Amino acid sequence: MSDFNPKYQINNLSSKIVAGLERISEAYKVLLWEKAKLLGLSPIQIQILIFTSYHDITLCNVSHLAKEFNITKPTVSDAVRVLLKKELVAKVFPSNDSRSYAIQLTKSGQDIVKNTEHFAQPIKQQVDILDASQKEDLFKSITQLIYKLNQVDVLSVQRTCLNCRFYEKDGKDSFCNLLETKLKTSDIRIDCEEFQLKNT
Repeated sequence: MSDFNPKYQINNLSSKIVAGLERISEAYKVLLWEKAKLLGLSPIQIQILIFTSYHDITLCNVSHLAKEFNITKPTVSDAVRVLLKKELVAKVFPSNDSRSYAIQLTKSGQDIVKNTEHFAQPIKQQVDILDASQKEDLFKSITQLIYKLNQVDVLSVQRTCLNCRFYEKDGKDSFCNLLETKLKTSDIRIDCEEFQLKNT
């Protein structure tokens, strides 16, 4: 039975959650499309610009961007080609390899990011009004779901603590061996700059 069948959802909480997450993903799409249409860009082009603005250049190449957004390399290449043509990004070639390149924002690209990076603000405003325990419970569920989806190869990239070599869990306590500190649920990171994949 389909999780999107309202009759099936009545008695199945997991299906209700799946359907609810789908509705939230639709909200993201709508908000991103609104910005994209105004600027003559596609949603993925805006996502690439925002990602490039805040991540190390080693992550800003076609191969990694394809994994990051769970899309094909040709799709990313097409998006990057448009961004290059519009002079929103520039190519950066590593000194040891003239065939591969990363991208970095131009001044125009930085301006686009300033105009688009708050596209999800209506969602954040609703999260802000939840009380502290509701937020913590929601965040704990989200981090667990991201981790588990990565484990079954639905999400190819995740930089949350739960799959990091510095993360340690002892009973109910979590600990970061890099920061040498105990972690509360709210300390767990979704996108950590120091993330290093745990050896499997």
